[in-house]
This record gives sequence, structure tokens and C-alpha cells, in this order.
Amino acid sequence: MTTGFDEQVAEGAAVPTEGWDFSWFEGHATEERPTWGYSRLATEALGRSHASLDIETGGGEVYTRALTAAVRRPALIRATESWPPNLAIARRTLEPLGAEVAELGDEEPLPFADSTFDLVLSRLPEFTPWAEIARVLEPGGTFLSQQVVHGTNRELYEFMMGPKPVDPVPARDRLTAGAREAGLRVVDFRQESPKLEFFDLASVIVFLRKVVWTVPDFTIEKYRDRLHAMYDHIAEHGSFLSYGQRALIVAVKG
Repeated sequence: MTTGFDEQVAEGAAVPTEGWDFSWFEGHATEERPTWGYSRLATEALGRSHASLDIETGGGEVYTRALTAAVRRPALIRATESWPPNLAIARRTLEPLGAEVAELGDEEPLPFADSTFDLVLSRLPEFTPWAEIARVLEPGGTFLSQQVVHGTNRELYEFMMGPKPVDPVPARDRLTAGAREAGLRVVDFRQESPKLEFFDLASVIVFLRKVVWTVPDFTIEKYRDRLHAMYDHIAEHGSFLSYGQRALIVAVKG
């Protein structure tokens, strides 16, 4: 039975948002995954790696799954994370696998020596430190990343905030330029727009609380009128549709 506005607001406000586990959304929302399968690609790359680094690991959930599924683990396993609640989860998750997780602000230099890693991973980073990635990669090393690019979930944030300017620089140009300027050679680039469908207001609230860059100033009280409009939209249409923008980039040093 569909619950009322206040009940859904209360449910959305109560769900913990630490870590990068989206299992709560089952039954509340669905999200298509890009066809390239980042987790599979990461697992395969880790199986060939002797020293790996995951930047902005979140709670370490995706890195842990890939490491566990790899045919063998790298001898050196490192990760970074900036947000203290996620950092604590990542350490609990990854340290049993022999990993060390460094606390690091998104734009701080990586605390590793030059040419330390043959594989650097990053899934959905807020900031990609191209020069630092190139520095810590050994010659021939690979950077594998799934990126959120400009315009992701435009339908959702414009519903909440109103129209926003469109970035005139295509994601391909921006990302490949960043890699090339750091001395990396792009060997693969793909981009897709997976569908995100919300079936209740609680899922919208949890998403906005968890994926904080979607509506950066989001609070329930500040956006209460728009949340009521969202509740009405979902009641009328059965769901709210939004579309992500995802890119895969694979770049090699040298």
C-alpha cells in the first residue's frame, strides 16, 4: 500500500547513507548499469595486477567485490577515501584483504611514491587527479575509471532546482584531454545514459541525501515544496524517470 507524503518523508530521512551500498533501493528504485560492466573489467584487471590503488573507494564495496572475485590478488593493495564515515567502512571492509586505506582529501596529492602501481582504479570519482595518477603509475600501467559526467540525472536536479546551463565541452573531449595532458594514452572510451527510475518519494530523498552532488544544498525542509510536487508526480505517473551520464575511460602510461 502506498504510504502518504509525511510517512515517505520520514522513511527517506531515516535511512543511513554511509558507504556506497545501494541495496536499500531494491523495491524502491531501479538503475540500469552501463553495458561495459565496470566490476567485471576491474576484476579482470586486478587479476593481472601486482600493485593496485582505488581512488575515492567510498566504503570499499566495489573494490572488495572485485578483489574477492579476481583470479589472484595484487601483492600491494591500497585505497583512498576522504569522507570519515566512508573511511571507517572501507577500512573494515578492505583491511581483511590486506589493503591499507589512506584518508585523503579529493584534491590532495596521493601519498604514494612515483611508479608504485601498475593499476589505478576509480569508480564515480568527484575529482580525477590526472597528474597524480600518472605519477604513481609505473610505465605501462593502466588507469581504469567509470566517471559521472556533466548532465547526469538532469531530469531529477532540474525538477528540484530548475533549469541549469549545459556544459558546452563534450565529456569525451574533457576526459581524454585530462588524460593526455598528464601523459596518459587513452585506449578505450565509451559513454552511455542509463535509466534511473524512482517508484516512491522515499527513494528520491535517500538518493539526494546519499548522492550529494545531485542537489548540493538539499535538505528536506528547504525542498519540501518540490518534494511534495515529486510525490504528486509519482502518484500520477507511477514513477519518476531520470537518466544518468556515465563514461568509461581506460588510459595507459607511456
